[in-house]
Amino acid sequence: MTEGFEIPVRRSLTEPVLMAGAPRSAAIVIGTVAAAVGLGLQLWIPGLLIWIGGHSAAVFMARRDPDFMTVMARAMRHKEYLSC
Repeated sequence: MTEGFEIPVRRSLTEPVLMAGAPRSAAIVIGTVAAAVGLGLQLWIPGLLIWIGGHSAAVFMARRDPDFMTVMARAMRHKEYLSC
């Protein structure tokens, strides 16, 4: 390594952005849908169940692959190439 050419790499640049264990985009979408059902339609219990179930599923999938939302979006875009 050449002297004087060191760059510190911050940990925040290498870790995925998660909200309570779920990817940020998934957590925002799940929370918005649950709030719309719970507050907008005044269906409190179904809204709470949507939030708990959706967030739990997103956390479970993020433990396996933190970038599953990106992979899913790419797979949905290219699904015609994968059909038999």
